Amino acid sequence: MKLINIGFGNMVSAQRLVAIISPEPAPVKRIIQDAKENGALIDATHGRRTRAVIVTDSGHIILTHISPEAVAKRAAGDGAAVPAGSDAKRTGGDGRPGGPRRRRRIRGCAPCGAVVSRASGADND
Repeated sequence: MKLINIGFGNMVSAQRLVAIISPEPAPVKRIIQDAKENGALIDATHGRRTRAVIVTDSGHIILTHISPEAVAKRAAGDGAAVPAGSDAKRTGGDGRPGGPRRRRRIRGCAPCGAVVSRASGADND
């Protein structure tokens, strides 16, 4: 059994996939709403924007923040597919070990957000 990483350490069985589709069309939005009402919706976005909708053979609808192309690539075996029972390192959803890169914070004044420079202050004449 092959498992596909759909982000944030969530996996789905490759054998259960029926379709990977974009969430924008109105018919897909209706499918998502119907699944929510029937209790067949699995939201794996962790609050992020939905970029792909996965339809399974059991009728479940899975929402993920990874693009449909990336999910298809992983399903084809070119991406972050993980064999069942493996001890692969957990990723942060972007395929790199250790999670996504963190943005560096610029040191600044918390209340006003102004950037603080070490050279600021008294004149150096």
